[in-house]
Amino acid sequence: MKDSEVRSWVTGLGLPGLIDIHVHFMPESVLRKIWAYFDNAAQNYGVDWPIRYRFDEDERLRLLRSFGVVKFAPLVYPHKPGMAEWLNEWIREFSARTPDAVLTATLFPEHDVDSYLAKALDAGARCVKAHVQIGGYDPRASELDSAWGMIAEAGVPVVVHCGHGPLRGAFTGLDVFAEVMRRHPSLTLVLAHAGMPEYDAAFDLVSRYPNVYVDTTMVGVDFGTPMPDFLPWMVHFPDRVVLGTDFPNIPYEYAHQIEVIARWAEDARLGPDFLRAALHDTPARLLGGR
Repeated sequence: MKDSEVRSWVTGLGLPGLIDIHVHFMPESVLRKIWAYFDNAAQNYGVDWPIRYRFDEDERLRLLRSFGVVKFAPLVYPHKPGMAEWLNEWIREFSARTPDAVLTATLFPEHDVDSYLAKALDAGARCVKAHVQIGGYDPRASELDSAWGMIAEAGVPVVVHCGHGPLRGAFTGLDVFAEVMRRHPSLTLVLAHAGMPEYDAAFDLVSRYPNVYVDTTMVGVDFGTPMPDFLPWMVHFPDRVVLGTDFPNIPYEYAHQIEVIARWAEDARLGPDFLRAALHDTPARLLGGR
């Protein structure tokens, strides 16, 4: 499948479009630094990582819509204290001028996290991003305890990158975030990259908590960590898998991720119902709002 074919393929499924829960739009100064890091991926990750969609904001939006994406969660994340509130203000402005972008927010373990998170949720944030690996923080930190509770009470999904992939961090590992879930069992959690590479542990959390989901970001693609067969898990939880892609920071076509998901659906135990759920219905329900 090619990028130019995605929209018509989605239409053929009878869907109004794709809903992508894992997309990145950020202030240009931040994005440039992220892209510079990927430019040195051979040194940082041990593999080249050419950014496929290195374009200005308007072009990235045009491309996303051309793929048939009708709603997306533009995720931002801080790598140091004092940055999250500024990112939340930026994403609020971005969402206001981008009708198909749901309002999102982020957080960091710091003294004012409850204040700016409450402000973001009151403003209508429908998704929160937490990047344990890049942030280098302990998600069990006392500063975050009431924040997780606040997100759980709001019924808003939090997309958390807490797996060891692509690099192990100081507090990565699904066993670490499992402790957060024990404290906040009603938290609506979306495990970014399906917890890569701890896929079995990710679906174990799915089986234990009714509000835990996995996103498809970079899972099963012809790049990076090989994926074990987790079709048996998906068969049991077909409505707990949601589309995520990491656009624009991917080294292959957007269509490749869609092609991988379509390949999973060829299993008779999944089929078209799984496709409709993963590509549209489940992320639509999670993101809600406009």
